[in-house]
Amino acid sequence: MKLVIGIIQPEKFPDVKQALQEAGVTKMTVSKVKGCGQQMGFEESFKGHKHSVHLLDKIRIAIVVNDSYEQPTIDAIVKGARTGNIGDGKIFVQDMDRVIRIRTGEEGNEAVG
Repeated sequence: MKLVIGIIQPEKFPDVKQALQEAGVTKMTVSKVKGCGQQMGFEESFKGHKHSVHLLDKIRIAIVVNDSYEQPTIDAIVKGARTGNIGDGKIFVQDMDRVIRIRTGEEGNEAVG
């Protein structure tokens, strides 16, 4: 089992969600987060005052998948999020040692579904 975490642009979330559904991945946890990467934020001017924004709005998608869904999940996130511009995001993949479904007590692949 793997934990796939995607950090993407907020406006790309509908495209990523659609690509994940097409890949058969429908279970996910989504959070609004802030962060910065290579683009290092931006400067904006408001009423004559310059303001630096270093932490940008992002969406964090966390998905636990069985091993056979790892690559399709990654491919779907890339398909939905990629614009070719700086700031498209990152994907992190971690091993999951144990997963338990609270409602039934199922563990492992059965708990992931």
